[in-house]
Amino acid sequence: MSFSWSLLLQGFTQALTPVNLLYAILGSLVGTLVGVLPGIGPTSAIAILLPLTTILPPLPAIIMMAAIYYGAMYGGSTTAIVVNIPGEASSVPTAMDGYQLARQGRGGPALGIAAISSFVAGTISLVGLTFFAPLLAGVALAFGPPEYFALMFMALSLVISLSGRALLKGLIATALGLLVAMVGLDPLTGEARLTFGTVSLMAGVNFISVIIGLFAIGEVLVNIERAALSIYENKIRDWLPGLEDLKYSLGAMLRSSVIGFFLGLLPGCSPAVTTFIAYDAEKKVSKRPHLFGRGAIEGVAAAEGANNATCSGGFVPLFSFGIPSGPALAVLLGGFMMYGLQPGPMLFKENPNLVWAIIASMYIGNVILLVLNLPLVGLWARIALIPFPILGPLIILFSVIGAYSVRFLMFDVWVALIFGILGYLMRKLNFPLAPMVLATVLAQMLETSLKQSLVLSSGSPLIFFTRPIAAVFMILALVMIAWGLWLQFSGRSAQLAADESD
Repeated sequence: MSFSWSLLLQGFTQALTPVNLLYAILGSLVGTLVGVLPGIGPTSAIAILLPLTTILPPLPAIIMMAAIYYGAMYGGSTTAIVVNIPGEASSVPTAMDGYQLARQGRGGPALGIAAISSFVAGTISLVGLTFFAPLLAGVALAFGPPEYFALMFMALSLVISLSGRALLKGLIATALGLLVAMVGLDPLTGEARLTFGTVSLMAGVNFISVIIGLFAIGEVLVNIERAALSIYENKIRDWLPGLEDLKYSLGAMLRSSVIGFFLGLLPGCSPAVTTFIAYDAEKKVSKRPHLFGRGAIEGVAAAEGANNATCSGGFVPLFSFGIPSGPALAVLLGGFMMYGLQPGPMLFKENPNLVWAIIASMYIGNVILLVLNLPLVGLWARIALIPFPILGPLIILFSVIGAYSVRFLMFDVWVALIFGILGYLMRKLNFPLAPMVLATVLAQMLETSLKQSLVLSSGSPLIFFTRPIAAVFMILALVMIAWGLWLQFSGRSAQLAADESD
């Protein structure tokens, strides 16, 4: 594959035809909607639309399905900020600061920064996709099981900083998340574990149902107890971010774009992982880390930037090698194959016009999403003003539909309801939710890559330190753990000293 200005310009010519532009707009709208609704997500939406491949030509169908994917990355931030209900797992870090900003009456600026950061990161990562795909995709091929384990272990080490001052509670939540993810069949041997003889448990616990329960249903239960009239009481003002918000967020947008794009090259490293990594990195470099978790606008910018950069970065291994980096792109790969197209180096040689038209449509879709979302910031923020007796039942309804639509199992609905109660109890007892979510998302890949690595090394853990890339990630993980523990205990000592002086 080689870059060609003429092919890219020709791609724009095709993408801007009325029919293809219409499908890009339609996909962006559908994607934003499924991102807003908890649990439905781009994977289900693309899968539902796959039958369109029997009646539509390849280009408009793939343009629409791709637009649904990156549109959902935009939409997931809306309910995360406005009502503390992440539409996607990748929007959990967004909710941590976005919802606090909304409670302070700054829901408008938070939504505006989310849209701008998504646009900036999406554009930067598309430039990377356009110019550097051959070089950067080679990075993905250098990763084997040891490198993946080291990367996932480094991501898991973030639970220390995500736990805040409640380190023990954060570790308990992490352990619970890992335990939940172990239910079902062993990924390598296929042996049933923790199923207690129940057939339903053999399919495992779907993490989307867990997230819907912890956030959507849990939030509703908390508001029922408060007898809330609305999700929050403060008036919404300042619909768009100001210059100070942009000043604090610009660096976060750029840094998270780089982090999200490079990690997005790795199969299995989904936005649900990279948003946590970018959020924690931003917290470490910020001049006001004490605001994170309490309403730091740069936290929203970092999470949303990484989210969309990872989304675009995932197209590099898909187009260059036919390797999907997540479930949604795996379904999109199925769409290519239904047309008899096999993504990989030969695709660029045999169908260059198609590939460059899809890439051009992603630039256009990025602009469409900014135009769709930024003027509608006020409309989205008004969701919080809907009376809770109306909004609460609607959230429960969409949560049940979202949980059921993933695998069409009533078991997943029951899982969402059970974790809704658990989420309510965790809030009451001040247990952090983010460590549990991160552990649930990482667990399967962490376990699989660990077992594969130990098979390769005949049981020796030294393989994680003898391979250069794995060693770098392991050392970074250990440094982050040590740094996090030092901050925890030094902060606690300072707090005790301050209390004694009082």
